[in-house]
Formats: sequence, C-alpha cells, structure tokens
Amino acid sequence: MKFHNHKILSLLILSFLFTPNYLLPTLASSEQISKQKNSDTTQGGQVLEVGKYHLELVIIPENQGTHLDFYLQTGDNHASIPDAKIKADLQLPDGTEKQLDFTYDAQGGHYVAFLPETITGEYQIRIIAEVTGESVNGRFAFEL
Repeated sequence: MKFHNHKILSLLILSFLFTPNYLLPTLASSEQISKQKNSDTTQGGQVLEVGKYHLELVIIPENQGTHLDFYLQTGDNHASIPDAKIKADLQLPDGTEKQLDFTYDAQGGHYVAFLPETITGEYQIRIIAEVTGESVNGRFAFEL
C-alpha cells in the first residue's frame, strides 16, 4: 500500500510512537503484564489487574534513594485495602537482592517504602501482598 499524502503518513507514525503500551518482562501465568496507564483510576504509575485486585506502583526518585508508593485496591471500585501486609523482593541493577517492608499511609490511602539505593540501571521488583489470608503477587520494573 502506497501513501501519496505525507501528512497522513506522518500522523500514522506519530500515533504509533505515542501509543501507551509499554510492556514489562514476561510474568508468571497468574500475573498480568503491567501497562502504563493514565486515567482517573490510577496515580500515574505502573498498573496490574490481578484477579479481583488493582495493584499500582508509583516510583519517586529522591536524592538519597527512591520513594515507593504502592496502591492496593479492589478491582471493581478501586477502594483502598488498608489491612494487608506488603513486602517487596528487589533485584538491584548490580544483581544484589534486597527486601523491603511497606507501611500503610492512612492519609494517602496507600502503602509506602523507601529504597536507600541510587545505583543507575533497571530494578526488578516483586510485590507480595497478604490480604486476609490470600497472597497477591505483582511484578514491576523501573529504571533510575
């Protein structure tokens, strides 16, 4: 198919380049691939819909490390779930493994943790949420 109009071709190329479908590495079959979303139901982070849960990880780089906000919500109406136990297993860019525990921020309606690392590169993170005896896992990745 030939395009005789360069404006149409330019618009097609631009729409392809700015389509928000950033896929992360392959996840276990019980987990869905995280996609970047920007809507009223997200905080602008990486989102996973896992079963009946909405998981969202927001990464905020700071001078002394990285602030992590984790939103654990019901999948249907995105209500916060405040009584879960959240931990994260991380693999740093240099291959070092680290574990973080999250605490609940009642005012913000989400869980928070601080990673005191500033190594440049890709971080792999697996978040494990224990919700009323049920284990919910999500895998994310981010770069500093």
